[in-house]
Amino acid sequence: MTRHGRIGPLEGFASGEVARQASARITVATPGPGFTDITAAVAAFVRESGLRRGLVTVFCRHTSASLTIQENADPDVQTDLLTALDGLAPRHGAYVHGAEGLDDMPAHIRTMVTDSALTIPLADGRMTLGTWQGLYLIEHRDRPHRREVVLSAIGS
Repeated sequence: MTRHGRIGPLEGFASGEVARQASARITVATPGPGFTDITAAVAAFVRESGLRRGLVTVFCRHTSASLTIQENADPDVQTDLLTALDGLAPRHGAYVHGAEGLDDMPAHIRTMVTDSALTIPLADGRMTLGTWQGLYLIEHRDRPHRREVVLSAIGS
């Protein structure tokens, strides 16, 4: 039996010209594996851009770190997500690529199944994140790194 969800009508429809763009970079110093909340830094960029409506894109310039939108209320979610990623791509798997260390190939796999870029709509000069959503950089390597994240916004 096939079940179908019900789609409601368009709400809050807005249309207009793209009049502005902004771009910047942030550097995130990670302590090693785990989540670093970058929501406030991206929100500050959006405020500085002066855009009221549009899109902000967040792009991680690395193949062993990634981005995600996840719950920001309970840190146990991050612990469980890291446990799940460890199960998916264990650090001591039988990988061929190992030139950069035992943690490198699992980091590439973890990045592949998460995101290297996120796009978030803007409304009223703010990201339209849900109540419990935050933006995170996930470090997949075992030691600290400096990760570059490129921010780009377009709209009006």
